[in-house]
Amino acid sequence: MKTLIAILGFTAMLSAADGAAMFQKCAACHGAKGEKAALGKSEVIAGWSSAKTLDALKGYKAGTRNTKGMGAIMKGQTATLSDGDMKSLADYVAGMK
Repeated sequence: MKTLIAILGFTAMLSAADGAAMFQKCAACHGAKGEKAALGKSEVIAGWSSAKTLDALKGYKAGTRNTKGMGAIMKGQTATLSDGDMKSLADYVAGMK
């Protein structure tokens, strides 16, 4: 049981580290802590729930989301993200305050 808890904790740490590393490419527009409206258009993403961020990322990747004209830019940004990448990124954003 202790081993399982340790593995789950280690996996969560790796996920957070991956999310932080992936967010570096987002920070240019969204700010280091998600505090900026990207290109002066988007919502501030700091404080978004993981589910809201994941839904947005999936929508941008699929080309079905175009909030405030950001669809084409965000489609390009999300094109190479796997489902796991998007989940890690969403969890990281959810931790921003």
